[in-house]
Amino acid sequence: MIRNSLIVKLFCSICLILVPLIVILIINNYYSVGVIRNQVEQSNKKMLNLHMNEIDKQLENTGNFVYQLSNHVDILSLQKKEDVDYNNVVKAKLRLYQTISKQANFYMPVDSLFIYTAGYDEMIYTQKFGNSYTERVETANEIKNVLHKNGKELPDGKWTLWKGEHHYYLLYIINNEDVFTGAWMNIDKLITPLKHIKFGELGRTVITTSNYLPITHNKFLQSEDIELKKQSESYLIKGKSDQFIVMNEPSINGDFNIVALIPEQTILQDLPFIQRISIYITIGSILFLLLFVILMRNIFLKPILQIVHAMKKLRNGDLNIRLPKAKSSTEFEMMNESFNRMISDIHRLKIDVYEKKINLQKAELKHLQLQINPHFFLNSLNIIYNLATVKDFSLIQQMSQSLANYFRFMFKSNSYFVSLEDELKHTQNYLNIQQLRFPDAFTYHLDVDPKWNKVKIPPLIIQSLVENIIKHGLNLDDTMEILIKVWQKDSKDDFIFIQVDDTGDGFSKDILSMLNKDEPIITENGERIGIWNIKKRLELLYGKDRTNIEFGNQVGASVKIKLPLSTKDVGDE
Repeated sequence: MIRNSLIVKLFCSICLILVPLIVILIINNYYSVGVIRNQVEQSNKKMLNLHMNEIDKQLENTGNFVYQLSNHVDILSLQKKEDVDYNNVVKAKLRLYQTISKQANFYMPVDSLFIYTAGYDEMIYTQKFGNSYTERVETANEIKNVLHKNGKELPDGKWTLWKGEHHYYLLYIINNEDVFTGAWMNIDKLITPLKHIKFGELGRTVITTSNYLPITHNKFLQSEDIELKKQSESYLIKGKSDQFIVMNEPSINGDFNIVALIPEQTILQDLPFIQRISIYITIGSILFLLLFVILMRNIFLKPILQIVHAMKKLRNGDLNIRLPKAKSSTEFEMMNESFNRMISDIHRLKIDVYEKKINLQKAELKHLQLQINPHFFLNSLNIIYNLATVKDFSLIQQMSQSLANYFRFMFKSNSYFVSLEDELKHTQNYLNIQQLRFPDAFTYHLDVDPKWNKVKIPPLIIQSLVENIIKHGLNLDDTMEILIKVWQKDSKDDFIFIQVDDTGDGFSKDILSMLNKDEPIITENGERIGIWNIKKRLELLYGKDRTNIEFGNQVGASVKIKLPLSTKDVGDE
């Protein structure tokens, strides 16, 4: 149903034209982005590799010099011995200091070359680092304390990371019988050349340990929620501000890595102009599609939807629906006006048909109600005839009086409803007549709360059921009991139940089946016309949804009628 609607067809037609174009542009854009990303990645990867090779070469040269220095002849003089003249030690220190001072300028960016004697707890070092003398002394003392306490535990002949009080350092030492020759370097100097590479505002060059724990730019990585990981190839990682290409280059001579974070935004800035135009065209096409759908909805689809909505309500029986008079296209204004006129004509026609149907139902109801009078009248004459045969004048008088009361009720009632109290009195009068006819053949009992006396019910409903019991269930050999009961399941219900039971033989299977199947039971002699008459009258008065009549066998026959408490929908005629 929805797939066949005009809206879906129109939308699909537009999409069929625009979507392939948009898909081609998007694919072209992604391809271009991929090409640019690969080019930027390869370019920066080479640059990072060259920088790391240069660092490793400098670290290797520095290490070779430190190794040669550790075998210098004056190193042996610094070893603490009992028979060593301290003046010779001082002279050896001076010669060694001159040696490392001359070589310091050749091993950049090393901060300092040093020689530490554990026996004398003295250290000589070059001082071409730091911003002040105090800073140089503090750094030298930090390294001296480390060598004094943990010198033998440090890796020998390998560049290792060491965390000072204010900075990270690369430290290289060779231990020769408690004489440590070595060099150190501030880790920040490793990334100084890379600061000239354009990584954009968010781009960063990070120094990490060999386990990829960041040493520099910790705050940036935490704010972007970036966690670095070991990866042989470059990879993408999502930050809070942008997506980054991550490239790492491990050091061969030291236990550290250099990691470059290049934001994708910087890469996209290098896209050719034509690629950016394709993005704008894609976005423009999507916006055009949305704008077109909105315009078509307001100009074309919205009036159609109003008509469809009104037609759905009309199909559900709502004849009060009208299309609003709003500014629209001339064609839709004519359609709305024609639709409203058609609904008004249908409404008037339906009222006429409904009135004719009501009049027909009233005529049919009167006909059914009049069927009762000749039926019972013949039975009553038969009763008087039988009493006259036995010349029981006293019973004839009682019978005549009861019959007069009975027919007085019948002839004075021209309404469709009577009070329950009047109906019960009429039924009692009928039962008294039958008791005069059949003494000791039956007894009856009323179980009715007086609060139901004013309830309006169709006339002759209860009397017809009792008459049917007398006619078909009475057995002169046994005394039969008749119970008339009026009750309500719940005080909040809008319905009451009238139930008539007897202790006779009950309904036969065939008759009970026909009654429950709502089949009319009318024989050639008119037998059981009363029960079918009741069902037909209830349907005409209340409709099938508001009333119900059930037939069954308990001790004998049982009939239960469900009636609404209020008859305001029907009223009195």
